[in-house]
Amino acid sequence: MHKEIARSREAWQRDAQAYEIIRTIAYNAELAAGTLSAARFKHYITQDAHYLIGFGRALTLAAAKAPNPDRIVQFAKSAEEAIVVERALHGSFFAQYGITSKVFADTPLSPACHHYVSYLLATAYAEPYEVVLGALLPCFWIYAEVGRDIHARAAPANPYQAWIDSYAGEALRAAVRAVIAATDEAAAGASPRLRERMHAAFTRATQLEWVFWDSAFRLASWPV
Repeated sequence: MHKEIARSREAWQRDAQAYEIIRTIAYNAELAAGTLSAARFKHYITQDAHYLIGFGRALTLAAAKAPNPDRIVQFAKSAEEAIVVERALHGSFFAQYGITSKVFADTPLSPACHHYVSYLLATAYAEPYEVVLGALLPCFWIYAEVGRDIHARAAPANPYQAWIDSYAGEALRAAVRAVIAATDEAAAGASPRLRERMHAAFTRATQLEWVFWDSAFRLASWPV
């Protein structure tokens, strides 16, 4: 294995147990089985749409901090896709579940979504480029792996097949490869201390992926 590729793989391997928990979490198990309640899916897609706005902002900050034009273009395009392309997918679900623009605007970010978005934006503003990529990579990578896993075991005539297909597609896998390459490129020139900060950001974002899905399953909202 190429030594640079090994750096991202090392981060993945450190958090392999966390990924396995995410893969088998109740939300994803029921989604794959096609038994997930409409209320839980509606909660998820509403919060995911909110999340992607923040994720897009964090990606633009990664573009601003990128060390060369190719990476500026890569992350600027990723920000566009997070908002424009995903909005089209969410739009179809919003229409299906009666989530109007007003309903969406009036639905606040859940505690989990607010935490995750705040973490990404704080990292994107305050941390160096290398650490920002460590925080952004899990969303790309975990979604692709979860999507592929659910696609392989999805029940026939699954009511959530459109979501499953979108996250198991080649387009997302290509995006994952590109972000891994950028992250490994950044890690190659980083000091051991900075690489540890990259790992720490990767771990925290991985944990927040679990928190986000668990929150959707519990239909979590602000208690006060």
